[in-house]
Amino acid sequence: MSKMAQKWDAYYRLMRLDRPIGTMLLLWPCLMALLLAADGMPDLRVLIIFIIGVVVMRACGCIINDYADRKLDSHVARTRSRPLASGEVTVAEALTLFVVLGLFAFSLVLLLNPLVVQLSVVGIILTIIYPFTKRWTNMPQMFLGVVWSWSIPMAYAAQTGEVPASAWWLFAANWFWTVAYDTMYAMVDRDDDLKVGIKSTAILFGRFDREIIGAFQLAALGCFIAAGWSGDRGLLYGLGVLTFVGFSAYQQRLIYGRERSDCFKAFLNNNWAGLSLFLALGADYAFAAL
Repeated sequence: MSKMAQKWDAYYRLMRLDRPIGTMLLLWPCLMALLLAADGMPDLRVLIIFIIGVVVMRACGCIINDYADRKLDSHVARTRSRPLASGEVTVAEALTLFVVLGLFAFSLVLLLNPLVVQLSVVGIILTIIYPFTKRWTNMPQMFLGVVWSWSIPMAYAAQTGEVPASAWWLFAANWFWTVAYDTMYAMVDRDDDLKVGIKSTAILFGRFDREIIGAFQLAALGCFIAAGWSGDRGLLYGLGVLTFVGFSAYQQRLIYGRERSDCFKAFLNNNWAGLSLFLALGADYAFAAL
């Protein structure tokens, strides 16, 4: 592989395009918000903008996260090979890529209404702040939940020009769900994080981690039900909610022994939980339209 090809491969990995799980976990609630806001028929232009925006902003988030953690990642088994930690990408290159992607994402938002533009400014500020919360607080996952859910009010604003009260049920559902699955993710690195001083809810919750994750999953379930109820959804969406219960139970089984590999499997399994909810919501709207 040539030096240029190696550099582009490093950029690719820096943006985490080789690991799309984060993009998918961002995408499912965003698409659900667009469906609920548009009563099942989102504007095609808005849909395309948000799909591209999710991919780009997730890449931005990964870059700024690795920049913030560049001196710590080399001490964590799972992250020591990341491009910034290993020296494959320089700080200047990473920050330049972050700015370019951020400007591209903002140019997409400018195609939408002023409220979306205003919300996007808050979103990028939250994205920049999040990586540093791991130094300040034991609850960075709770801050991430806000960052990870910010596309929901933006989606409502893009479709309707406002953010109705009903939008916040889905926001709350995704916030609880994000804290739950990102705590599973943090359980993978808990031993290393304790050594290098990175804070997380996995450390904060301690021996009650599984029970508290279960409580967050239960709260997410209640809010997903409320989001469907506020959108007047029916049986098919209800079946999707039941699959969410099943996936949550399976994840609890995986994290029971707190083994790193199983906790990581539990985290990854949330992609299927989100996909099932989105497909159920889409099918419910499609059936209602018959």
